[in-house]
Amino acid sequence: MNLRECPLIGILVTRKQSRKKVLKLYQHYNNKRCKLYSFTPTDILWKEKRIIGLHLVGNKWKESTFPFPMVVYNRCYNKKVEAIKSLESTIGKSKCFNHINHFNKWHLYNILKNSNLDSNIPATFLSNEVNIRELLEKYRLLYCKPSYGHKGKGVYRLELQKNGDIHISLYSILPAYICRNIEEIQPVIDKLLGNSEYIIQRGIQLNKLNSQYFDIRVLVQKDIKGQWAVTNMVSRIAYDLYYNTSMYETIYEASEVLQKLYSLDEKNGILESLCELSIEIATTIELQTGLLGELGIDFGLDEEKKLWIIEINGKPQKNIYQDLKGYRHKQLIYSRPVEYAYYLAQKSRG
Repeated sequence: MNLRECPLIGILVTRKQSRKKVLKLYQHYNNKRCKLYSFTPTDILWKEKRIIGLHLVGNKWKESTFPFPMVVYNRCYNKKVEAIKSLESTIGKSKCFNHINHFNKWHLYNILKNSNLDSNIPATFLSNEVNIRELLEKYRLLYCKPSYGHKGKGVYRLELQKNGDIHISLYSILPAYICRNIEEIQPVIDKLLGNSEYIIQRGIQLNKLNSQYFDIRVLVQKDIKGQWAVTNMVSRIAYDLYYNTSMYETIYEASEVLQKLYSLDEKNGILESLCELSIEIATTIELQTGLLGELGIDFGLDEEKKLWIIEINGKPQKNIYQDLKGYRHKQLIYSRPVEYAYYLAQKSRG
């Protein structure tokens, strides 16, 4: 195998059981002359400077021992970054991308707050540094989110009703708890959140489609030239009475949903703004967190057509596109990370 013509690209995954499933997706869309293999942190033989990896030989999956790859694409999703940092120190700086992908929401908020994007993020606070009652009286709608949460898990919605009751809900807008006295809300929330680190975010009154909440997920990835590009934009429609779009009823291309709510010019303007904002977000975050190759960014639209940044995902869910009827751009989702890895490998050769 000529490594100059066929660079080794390693895909780092969390568990051995994931190696074939993950590699199969990227191998199918590997349109560059790259040799791909997948491996886990426990597959790395540090003393020998070798890696036990899974790869495709003909039509069969085989486990072999490889040299360290020229580039590593990190598909592990956890807070432990020791393995990826050690790999980077071995194969060279700027050869491992997405080495941090399990983001801390408070950290991201502060990055964006100190940028040109501050007007697109809701006011956000650390839960142990604020008075919930005061925030409810000011904003009336709040979201409590785990700092390291994902897929909407553990998110509480707090809404101050006109009669003074506070509705606390999980996933659905129907209350799981009702607090009758705003003076008693702090101990209730303290008990629900426990010792976990949470952020408290101002709730935005978002626009809906036929009374159902929706978001817009933008997938930004680097291309063969190492430049950020928007791969796709989709919209997830939550189930009726649910605010959490991770539990969606249907998914469409974003333009399909927007054209049901806005004029052609308004729709095109929103899509253009989504592209510009998403690339700016990716560029801004990368400067603070290290080399990235892709991000999933969730937006909400308020009733004034303003875009709000709801969530940023360092390991975008790609299985959601399987639910998209007639989806045309599946190849790019998987080919772009390989193309970017190829770009980094070529760049290292000078």
